[in-house]
Amino acid sequence: MPSAGDTRTPERISEAGAPRGNPFGARFVAPLYLGASLNPVNSSIIATALVAIAAALHIPVGDTAILISSLYLTSALAQPAAGRLAEEFGPRRIFVAGITLVLVAGIVGSLAHSLTALIVARVLIGAGTSAGYPAAMLLIRRRAEQAGHAAPPREVLGGLSITGAATVAVGPAIGGLLIGWAGWRAAFWINIPVAAVALFLALAGIARDPDPVRFGSPRALASRIDLLGMLGFGGSLTALMIFLDALPRLDWPALAAALVLAAALVGWELRAAQPFLDVRLLVANGALTRTYLRNGLTLMGTYVILYGLTQWLEVARGLSAYQAGLMLMPMGVLTALAARVVSRRAAVRWPLIACAVLLLVGAVATLFVGSGTPIAAVICVTAVFGLTSGAGTVANQTILYQEAPAAALGTASGLLRTFGYIGSIASAAITGTAFHRGVSDSGLHSIAWVLVAISALVLVMTVLDRQLARADRHHTNQPPAGARNPGPAPSTEPTHAEPPRTESRSTDMTTGTHTTPALDPARTALLLMDFQPVVLGAVPDPEGVLARAGEALAWARAHGAHVVFVRVALAEKDAVAVPAHNKTFSQAVAAGYLTDGTAATAVHESLKAEEDDLTVRKTRISAFASDTDLRAELRARSVDTLVLAGLSTSGVVLTTLRQAADEDYRLFLLADATADPDPEVHRVLMEKVFPHQAEIISTADLAGLSTAAE
Repeated sequence: MPSAGDTRTPERISEAGAPRGNPFGARFVAPLYLGASLNPVNSSIIATALVAIAAALHIPVGDTAILISSLYLTSALAQPAAGRLAEEFGPRRIFVAGITLVLVAGIVGSLAHSLTALIVARVLIGAGTSAGYPAAMLLIRRRAEQAGHAAPPREVLGGLSITGAATVAVGPAIGGLLIGWAGWRAAFWINIPVAAVALFLALAGIARDPDPVRFGSPRALASRIDLLGMLGFGGSLTALMIFLDALPRLDWPALAAALVLAAALVGWELRAAQPFLDVRLLVANGALTRTYLRNGLTLMGTYVILYGLTQWLEVARGLSAYQAGLMLMPMGVLTALAARVVSRRAAVRWPLIACAVLLLVGAVATLFVGSGTPIAAVICVTAVFGLTSGAGTVANQTILYQEAPAAALGTASGLLRTFGYIGSIASAAITGTAFHRGVSDSGLHSIAWVLVAISALVLVMTVLDRQLARADRHHTNQPPAGARNPGPAPSTEPTHAEPPRTESRSTDMTTGTHTTPALDPARTALLLMDFQPVVLGAVPDPEGVLARAGEALAWARAHGAHVVFVRVALAEKDAVAVPAHNKTFSQAVAAGYLTDGTAATAVHESLKAEEDDLTVRKTRISAFASDTDLRAELRARSVDTLVLAGLSTSGVVLTTLRQAADEDYRLFLLADATADPDPEVHRVLMEKVFPHQAEIISTADLAGLSTAAE
């Protein structure tokens, strides 16, 4: 029997090959949690080892800061790069490769006898651990889709956040204990047993990636992963780190290089077919961009305390590495508790506001901390930052999963961590500047004033972000995450519906393979229909559906598919010809909002047409009712397959799909690049009507379907 809320027939459930039992059981999630925790724990565990490393290598303590910044820089570059590689080659392959690299790095660090060797080990650790989080996010989404869920259970994503947030905070405590017991090399060799366990669990519990690896020519591969974009991103970030690392001295050449490389990167990414850093998406999807900034600023504040207070406790208060780490243990415990509480909530706005308020409270409290402050009071201050870290990490990750395009979730997840590491790099610069003349109470108070400014900015950003309230209203009205194929509640908010499963698209949970027919891009046309300002204003989540239409357009450009822009507009002669009994168009004529030649009826500016594209102006609902003979144009291009995306579901999509089906085209409908003013109408058409004429897919499926045909 289907579970409650499952709209599929029993036959479809059987064909889908849904797994028995819990698809998100311990065997699946354990390696993901362990792998995703390696990066944050390595980020923080080194904090209590710096003084011991400096003494062992006979170098100033300040010189060991490069062991922090090298991992931060590597991670900031490698997180989104690993996400892109996971999208291209398969998340399990990249996950396993990353864990293997961590194992090697642990050996290198354990045997090192110089600062240079330790830097190499930290770079390898940064590169290897960076694969854990973005690959885990992709694997979780893939498992949810295979199980027929619209989204994974909240506890699964929450667990990923909890492991990341908690290990950041407990890292110093673990490091202090290990270093006090086994010396500073323990900060490196601890990776060997942990990575070995994670590797065994991953190989045993995660299904193989279904698609074979296809490298193609070096030039094609470089284009698919946007290698130049990665290099530009890395160059600009490296120059920025050099500038920050030099503070309080102003390294103007490094800053100029960072700005020039950043400008060149933006210019390149605007022209790239498959951009590594999707600038258009960041501009169009304000909710996602604000999430990156908010996450980076919040972690900047948390890391300033994590590193600044640890150094202050060891130098100004004379505590050992073990004692300093032990004092931060309550911070780690509260981080985990706060993350667990927030992960059980659908709403994110109030947790984020509480996070910002707590960050401000902690910053103000730090102003009153000094050499004479009781240890218990210092622990209470760190506990406030633990609550901030836990709540902020989970809530920001939830927004990321909701707002990021499915096809780019790996890269988007990596960028979330990248912004966090940029904040961490900045926090190291702040700490270094405050303590450049020695670790003292006045330096700690300087850090606190910077924290006050950061927390005030985060609070203002969060309170004024109206998208958070809209998202909360939508998602609190939805069935619990993990329910099968939930239908949206009657609302004007975005539906974010996942494509329904059909008889011809079955999935096996063991291998992850499906049987959707492959696309031949040379014989395929992408129809982008009615993406115009006059129509976009009537549908929920216009920015999201427009961004996904842009992803489909990028796919068509990259794979050589034909592109057809369809827009609705009435010239003067068309308006005169509309009879009064045509309810839709007679009202449009009377209102004058479909008049040709106006900005409202032009194709949205983010969807740029090229010389070989076909632009069709239609005078009725169907794309075939146009001033261009669309049938003849498609025949001339030998097109026998159509990929449809448009606004609205009950308008141009319904009429065009039905007509194209009658004319025997093979049809694919992009469910996540299609929307309707009425979410319930959208759901019914997608689940009960369209599967009889078309393959219902998402933009994330396009690359795999076209690759299978090559």
